[in-house]
Amino acid sequence: MTFVWNGSVPYFRGAVWNGYVSSNAGLQAVSPLMYLTIYMGTDGETYSTFGLSDGSSRIFYKVDYSGKTTLWRWNTSLTDWAPVAPLWPAYRCNLYGYCGAYGYCDNTEEIPTCKCLDGFDPSNKTEWVSGNFSHGCLRKEELQCGGEDNFLTLPAMKAPDKFVRLWNKSYDDCKVECSKNCSCVAYAYTNLSTSYIDGDATRCLMWTGELIDVEKGRTIGYENLYLRLAALSRKGRKNIVIEVIPAISASVLLILLLACLVWFCKFKGKHDKKGRPKRLIMGDLRISDGLGKETHELPFISFKEIVTATNNFSVSNLLGQGGFGKVYKGLLHGNKEVAVKRLGRGSGQGAIEFRNEVVVIAKLQHKNLVRLVCYCVQGDEKLLIYEYLPNRSLDTFLFNSQKKPMLHWPTRFSIIKGVARGLLYLHRDSRLMIIHRDLKTSNILLDGDMNPKISDFGMARIFGGDEQQANTNRVVGTYGYMSPEYAMEGLFSVKSDVYSFGVLLLETVSGIRISSTENIKEFPNLIIYVRLRFVIANVCNSFDHVT
Repeated sequence: MTFVWNGSVPYFRGAVWNGYVSSNAGLQAVSPLMYLTIYMGTDGETYSTFGLSDGSSRIFYKVDYSGKTTLWRWNTSLTDWAPVAPLWPAYRCNLYGYCGAYGYCDNTEEIPTCKCLDGFDPSNKTEWVSGNFSHGCLRKEELQCGGEDNFLTLPAMKAPDKFVRLWNKSYDDCKVECSKNCSCVAYAYTNLSTSYIDGDATRCLMWTGELIDVEKGRTIGYENLYLRLAALSRKGRKNIVIEVIPAISASVLLILLLACLVWFCKFKGKHDKKGRPKRLIMGDLRISDGLGKETHELPFISFKEIVTATNNFSVSNLLGQGGFGKVYKGLLHGNKEVAVKRLGRGSGQGAIEFRNEVVVIAKLQHKNLVRLVCYCVQGDEKLLIYEYLPNRSLDTFLFNSQKKPMLHWPTRFSIIKGVARGLLYLHRDSRLMIIHRDLKTSNILLDGDMNPKISDFGMARIFGGDEQQANTNRVVGTYGYMSPEYAMEGLFSVKSDVYSFGVLLLETVSGIRISSTENIKEFPNLIIYVRLRFVIANVCNSFDHVT
């Protein structure tokens, strides 16, 4: 297994070896001149090393400040280093034990997220929904030792950590060993592609404790995991249902029918004249004035009206798209221009973030913050309708060679001041302190007069009372704009937004992306480039002063 350690604590763990690295095919896909050597050490462990043949391009692994690793190779034609493999771990979900005991990271999703293994539920549903998965999952039904427990096949899984290997066991032997051991909660089996290392081409793994650090996906090395479940979890309930259904009398069915009619009549009264729900299905979204008093309900619009306004989400109305979904231009009631943010089903912005954004923006009133017009929820559809800002976002000007000349220095200075005013309002002048947590150029929208407005409050956090700092296990935002203490430790405060504002300021002044090495090829990013230039300038000024 591959491990990346943070001191004495595991940070990332690769899949368990099942023979797939015994050939050079994978390495030679990276470089034809790379070769692999596998041998058995004196301690009984199996080792593999790779080397470079004469004339091969130089390569190295790079670990960045967040712990992510990339393989780089020297490109002789470009005379520069080029990545030959993506950053890993790619998502926080892939970090060691991130999803807790009996939880797993589902890499088949567009944005990987934590889920519970079949037969398990979150041990703390409130924390699970809020993005804290550290407490993992608990069994729905306890195992009965000696009973007819079942083994559920979970395909394409990364084998959990802390297993025991049983040597020279066939698949049937492996299953029997786990079945007769009351402590065995799961097993995995693989016929290795080679046996010349230790003479055993079988690999039977068993787990007798909690299953930790599990993933699901299509990555090489993933395999079937056989999970032990109580018999009732799979077939017992079906038998109960079959026995109970014939016993239900006509009178009980009639009572249920009457209850449904009563509920329907009550629910119908919660709609306005146009048949639109008055409340968001995810919960009551009335706005409080901060003193415990409700002031008004949030504006709601039907999905049908949005379809009409955007010409059925026509491509010609598309303004842009990102990881959250797509944004369309719309015309409400025939004359009001709006921007419709349609969250994708695979978006990282789920129900909690959606509700958060609606509530936060509705409470804010400032000329440098984007204004929410209304919202819509229907089934899986979640939409936010904002005021339309014709000049899109700041990044479309800064990093576009044709539009960049339009950003004269007075305009850039005005934008910086406007963002600073909006941020000051969030931190000090609004009723409650609000930390944005995702301040960047693409979240700064520009109106027709190039006035900036801060947008995208899905990740914002409201601080109350004397609260000045918080910690989270779910780091959200964009690397490069995150302060180091937030990216590495999950600590965020007003200073986190100030750091992001500093990065935004550097990009606005220089016209260079934080992650770009264009024009600064000898530096890894814009921050280090500016820092060094600042040091050099100070040294030169000191020298001039002395001379």
